[in-house]
Amino acid sequence: MIGYGDRARTQSVNPKVVRLFRETHPDLPPLNQGTISKIEAQYREMGHVRKVPSKRQAVVDDDTKLNLLLALEENPITPARQLARDNHLPEI
Repeated sequence: MIGYGDRARTQSVNPKVVRLFRETHPDLPPLNQGTISKIEAQYREMGHVRKVPSKRQAVVDDDTKLNLLLALEENPITPARQLARDNHLPEI
């Protein structure tokens, strides 16, 4: 059983847990069953509920691609992080 504070929860949202969460975190959106399920799944999978950064791929225009190819042609051992910095791309 997973709960909030000293409150255990079942498969449905416990009103006491919701009230306690709202009192403790008034700045956060209210709990619902979907939120609880996602949090529980992440905890079971990763052992924590910290926000995990997404791994979105950078959208690279044709000019930037050409710059990357030219830079690699000039110096094939240029580190990927250096190429990203030089071309204003997010680092990998």
